[in-house]
Amino acid sequence: MSLLVVGLSHRSAPVSVLERASLSVEAQTKLLQDTVAAEPASEGAVLATCNRIELYADVDKFHAGVAELSTLLAQHSGVGLEELTPYLYVHYEDRAVHHLFSVACGLDSMVVGEGQILGQIKDSLARAQETHTAGRLLNDLFQQALRVGKRAHSETGIDRAGQSLVTFGLEQLALGTPVESWTRGKKALVIGAGSMSSLSAATLARAGIAEVVVANRTPDRAERLVRILSEGDDTDVTARAVPMTSVPFELTRADVVVSCTGATGLVLTADMIAAGVEGRVDEAPVVDLDAVAEEDARESAPAGQPPAEDGCPVDLPTVRPGFSVMGEAAVAGMDAATLEQHGAWAAGSAVDRRDAARGTGPEADAEVIGALAATATAIGRIPERRRPEQVDAPPRPEPVLFLLDLAMPRDVDAAAHRLPGVRLVDIESLAEASADAPMAADVDQVRRIVSDEVAAFGAAQRAAHITPTVVALRAMAADVVAGEMARLEGRLPGLDDKHRAEITQTVRRVVDKLLHAPTVRVKQLAAEPGGAGYADALRTLFDLDPETVASVSRAEESTEKNAENRGPG
Repeated sequence: MSLLVVGLSHRSAPVSVLERASLSVEAQTKLLQDTVAAEPASEGAVLATCNRIELYADVDKFHAGVAELSTLLAQHSGVGLEELTPYLYVHYEDRAVHHLFSVACGLDSMVVGEGQILGQIKDSLARAQETHTAGRLLNDLFQQALRVGKRAHSETGIDRAGQSLVTFGLEQLALGTPVESWTRGKKALVIGAGSMSSLSAATLARAGIAEVVVANRTPDRAERLVRILSEGDDTDVTARAVPMTSVPFELTRADVVVSCTGATGLVLTADMIAAGVEGRVDEAPVVDLDAVAEEDARESAPAGQPPAEDGCPVDLPTVRPGFSVMGEAAVAGMDAATLEQHGAWAAGSAVDRRDAARGTGPEADAEVIGALAATATAIGRIPERRRPEQVDAPPRPEPVLFLLDLAMPRDVDAAAHRLPGVRLVDIESLAEASADAPMAADVDQVRRIVSDEVAAFGAAQRAAHITPTVVALRAMAADVVAGEMARLEGRLPGLDDKHRAEITQTVRRVVDKLLHAPTVRVKQLAAEPGGAGYADALRTLFDLDPETVASVSRAEESTEKNAENRGPG
């Protein structure tokens, strides 16, 4: 076994790099084809999820394999090799098996113990089989990884240690409120109809969401998901499908939006989200507090008095919001005449009302301005001009639209983090939140299962490696028996059938007994670590034809491939 894996994940690379390196289904297929076309690799499989991209291969040379697989990942992801290399990890032989088994059990997931990775591994194997890039090693490896993952979930409490990425994301949106309570009465928009989106819709339905709207570029898939949701016995959610062109309108109705598509560009821009918040249906309008304050100031100004900004020596557009125009920093650098002008402006009623709302008035600031004016009179001007003094920003309004972006690359514009009335949780924020997530004691038990399964898989692979040699040895012995019996018939032409059969059976029993102990023992030795050399020793001792051994291997692989074409179990 010369299994090699080269990849990057949320543990080795920032989300920005993972996002750029993500691979479409078409790109994965092309990567597989180029992998097996490369000289060091004879098999290939790609495991691509929202937080990992890994290339598995059976290689005949370690260093050449690492170089080739790294180059292929860089070429097909579009991220330069020099930039990608610091984030890549490499596992070889047993360590590569241990890594995939750990991944299958959810130990390497962003949310420890989540089970969706099993479906992604199954899809990865199916894709490798469809492109005919998975041979005996990778078929055995991925099939066994699926079995190990299922065993971990059935025999341990790893499910208690974690949850699906969807559930974890909803918990982050709910900010400590139980998801079932938080979702009650809300309307959800799910963008996409793939496996992650389907899981999201089902999770929301089970959590008690009132309505799920599914938007997808392929209407049939959206309708199929809606039927599944509507026909479920464990929920009473209202579900309907809409085209992608309806997403802007649905944003005005939805409380929760989950997006996970395979799009290469943004599905929801910041402008679309802002428009959805501003145009919400059956919701209180979002109020611009600064605009209201300015309008109140204009309406309250005495008749005939110019707007509050007139006569102010401070450039107000560069000051608001979040800065005081009344403090020392605001007037630093002004000469006496400008300070006098500022003092006159500060006495204006509009400013008085604005600061009265903050619990201040012109009296306190008048003392500061008077002191500064005296200083300016003495030395000519205040020497240093500084930025206006920063004050506490107005409180951010409570979110009315909750966004969960599970796509890689991202579906939702990261600028939505800054929009008022919006809360966005994406892969990057999930990675930060999961860093402190507790791990259950069952994780240790899963690790023991993984270690045992890795040892068993390695032993089975090493034993399987010597099987063609043993088969070839027994075939050679059978040929020797047949040759000797033919020679005996030439020397004893009158030998009757009964005696000929008895002699033949006796000779075969002698040969079988002589070969039994060595072949059984050599299989045992070959299954142990470092036992790969026993096959070579057997071929040398019995002078076996390498082509005969190779032909046995090809025959076995052909038989296995016919069975594997039925797909993963």
